Amino acid sequence: MSISVHTDPFAREKLPPKDQWPELLLDLPELQYPEQLNCASWLIDAAVEEGFGEKTAIFHLGCNWTYLHLLQQANRIANVLVHKLGVMPGNRVLLRAPNHPMLAAAWLAVMKCGGIAVTTMPLLRSRELAVIANKAEVGFAICDSRLRDELDMSIPLAGQPMQILSFGDGQLEKAMAGQPVDFVNVDTAVDDVALLGFTSGTTGEPKATMHFHRDVLAMSDVVARNLLETNASDVYAGSPPLGFTYGLGALLVFPLRFRAAVALIEQPTPSGLLEHIEKFRVTTLFTAPVMYRAMIPEFGNHDTSSLKNCMSAGEALPKATFEAWFEATGIRIMDGIGATELIHVFIGASGADIRPGATGKPLPGYTACVLDENDQPQGPGHTGRLAVKGPTGCRYLSDSRQLAYVVDGWNVTGDRYRIDEDGYFWFETRDDDMILSSGYNIAGPEVESALLEHEAVSECAVVGWPDADRGHIVKAYIVTRPRVQASDALRQALQEFVKQTIAPYKYPRAIEFIAELPKTQSGKIQRYLLREQA
Repeated sequence: MSISVHTDPFAREKLPPKDQWPELLLDLPELQYPEQLNCASWLIDAAVEEGFGEKTAIFHLGCNWTYLHLLQQANRIANVLVHKLGVMPGNRVLLRAPNHPMLAAAWLAVMKCGGIAVTTMPLLRSRELAVIANKAEVGFAICDSRLRDELDMSIPLAGQPMQILSFGDGQLEKAMAGQPVDFVNVDTAVDDVALLGFTSGTTGEPKATMHFHRDVLAMSDVVARNLLETNASDVYAGSPPLGFTYGLGALLVFPLRFRAAVALIEQPTPSGLLEHIEKFRVTTLFTAPVMYRAMIPEFGNHDTSSLKNCMSAGEALPKATFEAWFEATGIRIMDGIGATELIHVFIGASGADIRPGATGKPLPGYTACVLDENDQPQGPGHTGRLAVKGPTGCRYLSDSRQLAYVVDGWNVTGDRYRIDEDGYFWFETRDDDMILSSGYNIAGPEVESALLEHEAVSECAVVGWPDADRGHIVKAYIVTRPRVQASDALRQALQEFVKQTIAPYKYPRAIEFIAELPKTQSGKIQRYLLREQA
């Protein structure tokens, strides 16, 4: 029986009741972990013990890090967290940075000292950071100095103090300088919470998904081992931030687990990804469909002969994108569906098993079906709400929405799928107001709230609008205030206003000015009518 070492009981006390958990399937031999488990011990300490100390773990422009250097930096930061800041097992530590070696070291350090990592996306603004800090009751943070201003502004909004150390300006580096390069990892339990992954709800109120040390290893021992067949000769790269669990797995946990390397890219662009593939001899690329399409025109201008595998997730991979990429590169993109609630991908396909347009089949350890309108599981030949069981699953932090996501032991993702007679899963649509655009989850009501703060806006409604490149874009229908003239200039002003109010990727790429919004007799906006137009 595992023994929790969290002296701060916050996470344990805020787990949903066990009868609200999904059924967990833990029978795979590779998922048999000891009761006391610190995932950092397996990811980095063991790698050095096995003789990989001098092997490059992280490629980064200007500062490649070996496994030994990464371990020593993580240990120094862990010593700072414990002995300088007073972090105790179970405390939450917010991490804010682009994909950078120091962010990787800081994440490992939080694991080592038994803390709970709350890794946020770099584009989040102070308002969004405050909501996260308040919900997670964050008391500590490590932040890239280039991104510190928004974090500082979030503290009074969050209503609680936070000790912050920034790097890049010498603050964290100075604190690390006098610290030992050794650290005794806290002997956490296999089911101690290791991280909180935040995902937006349809109301814009974020949900915090709670993942154990076991879950961190399980995602690599399912996805990296079975789907990607990761080995020590691989070099991974991609665009998802480490603040996404998709990025955390693909660009940190997977390569470390199998002693491979990662090329971290702070600001991924089509040309930047291709340059990194050429410079660092990348073997496996992770990004979204829109980025694959954007890279095609430039693909022939770079030496990409090292590239063998490409994975897409975050939104359904259009067949046209798959075919265009294959024609340009000869590489078949692996599609996959995952969820923050399940930490990573659970349905996918690789190699000869890929069917263009289909997501794939459940990965080893997972089972899936579709549910009908009575929540009854249906098999091949049916369409319904996607339901999944496996070694990982949804546990929201103190959130009544747990009851909607978990149904009779199934994780119900909010996606509608069709299962063909061969057991392949084909994406059809989303069930809720969430807009999936270029791999980002965007809550329509949050964008509406930002637009309504502008003096020109009287009413608005936001929906997802189909887009060939991005899957969907955010489209806003706006009723202006009296005597305000609709114009292209106002459209651009509203877009810039949203970019300055919330994360820029959430802004409405399309705005349509209308005289009135469709409503029920009670005054409720009928967004479904706007979606039907799409």
